[in-house]
Amino acid sequence: MVRRVAVIGAGSGGLVSIKCCLDEGQEPVCFESSDDIGGLWRFKERPQPEHSSIYRSLVSNTSKEIMCFSDFPMPADYPNYLHNAQLLQYYQLYAQHFDLLKYIQFQTTVRSVRQRPDFSYSGQWEVVTENRDGQEESHVFDGVLVSSGHYTHPVTPMDNIKGAKTFSGKYYHSWEYKDPEPFLGKRVVIVGIGNSGCDIAVEISRTAKKTFLSTRKGGWILGRMSDKGLPLDMLMINRWSLLMQRLLPKALLNWVTERRLNNKYDHRLYSLQPKHRFFDRRPIINDDLPGRILYGALAMKSNMLEFRGSSVVFEDQSVEENIDAVVFCTGYSPTFSFLPSSLVTGRQGEIRLYKHMFPPSLEPPTLALLGLIQTSGPIMPCMELRSYWPMRVLQGLSQLPSEKKMNEVIDAEMQRYTESYPSHATVQVQYIPYLDDLAQEVGARPNFLSLLFRDPSLSLKVLLGPCTPYQFRLFGPGQWKGARQAICTQWDRVTQPMRTRPVPRLNPSSMPGWWLALSSGLTVVLAVLAFQIKLPDLFDNLSEAFGGVLDDLWKDGIAPVV
Repeated sequence: MVRRVAVIGAGSGGLVSIKCCLDEGQEPVCFESSDDIGGLWRFKERPQPEHSSIYRSLVSNTSKEIMCFSDFPMPADYPNYLHNAQLLQYYQLYAQHFDLLKYIQFQTTVRSVRQRPDFSYSGQWEVVTENRDGQEESHVFDGVLVSSGHYTHPVTPMDNIKGAKTFSGKYYHSWEYKDPEPFLGKRVVIVGIGNSGCDIAVEISRTAKKTFLSTRKGGWILGRMSDKGLPLDMLMINRWSLLMQRLLPKALLNWVTERRLNNKYDHRLYSLQPKHRFFDRRPIINDDLPGRILYGALAMKSNMLEFRGSSVVFEDQSVEENIDAVVFCTGYSPTFSFLPSSLVTGRQGEIRLYKHMFPPSLEPPTLALLGLIQTSGPIMPCMELRSYWPMRVLQGLSQLPSEKKMNEVIDAEMQRYTESYPSHATVQVQYIPYLDDLAQEVGARPNFLSLLFRDPSLSLKVLLGPCTPYQFRLFGPGQWKGARQAICTQWDRVTQPMRTRPVPRLNPSSMPGWWLALSSGLTVVLAVLAFQIKLPDLFDNLSEAFGGVLDDLWKDGIAPVV
């Protein structure tokens, strides 16, 4: 039976939702309020109300092989980290390749999504839209995929800051920020140390007289580049690292990782060190922040407390005078005005969705929200699997648990993430476990035992190599014949854009065997001690006792990367 499915939004989630509907033999109709695809990644010179907005220089925090669609690798000549214009170009290539544009109605805004009177047995929805001429039209759909994101309604705490009315300068939200030109020669405070806050602080510090970055808790800073200049996520996001994180004591993992980061630049010295340990929260991705601090162009400050005219008072009672502008990088409020609020939120206003997609009270489950998610990995592979599962549910090929069971799962997940992510507990997930969970529901989870006997070489690449999206095309109803080849050639696409000239081959200097044996022995001893003595302070004591030797080990690159 062919079902009509409404897809709301033509960003990355909307595009993959259209394709998913087509793959499953359904009839998609996508409504996009702007005049082009791309969603968040489509740069506009001026922000438009109720639309996402990005700054001109925005570059992806995840590399192309980790973030691409599972059956459409990015061109080999693309850089590993993409500027927003190039990522938009990739979306255009994807839409053209799979002929998706003809299913999109541009400049059409969804005004309401409501259950039809016979919903209890038909599961159908009435969707009211408005075109660019202001004309409304009503449609009937068998299913709805809400693929629009939640970065459209900025939250600015200006009204809650003491003395805000006395501030003589200008204030903005990062949603309004486009480039650093308006801040030339000025003294600027950035509030918030997320990825956007750090990006904007670094960029403004190149033109401003002085830039201050205000944070409540600090953060662990990682660059996009890892060992040997390779993309960080290609080495960190893999199943082997996940296994080690589950087997080894968390205190050991934190100590090893934090020590390595602090050997590059001491987070305490740079006033960056947070209250939490590394694996308690997502790290911040930024290549230039420590350098700007080192140059004196940017200074870290504690939480903003008060305005006194043109002065800003911080929580540690320090004062910065003659502040010209403040940029709030303080997040967004997830708002879906076209939906009944009871579908999405609980009694206290919190978002309640089973697996961050399905309203637990909805029966039959013919609507899913795809954009309410945050993870330590890329969003696009999540959106792809999140599109397939609702389609399986809509066709009766996958069953959801009872409402009671779904609410129990929601409560358990909220409790798990509340301490680390108090303001985002309802949308936070662990990247690889969540992908595996979704893949299990659609029959696409990699079968390692089958792979081991059928293709041992590929099984090692899947287990030990980066968790690229192609892994979820090896099995299941969406199996892609090119998945194996894509996995086997993924490192070729990583290196190709950097091989831009012939270089001489030098003989690498060899390391004495005794030094390698000593370093390996010390690593084993530390691991054994960690298992036997579970005292968090142990690692700090070992740091003092073996500090010099361990420093040399880290610098020589012998110790393993966690």
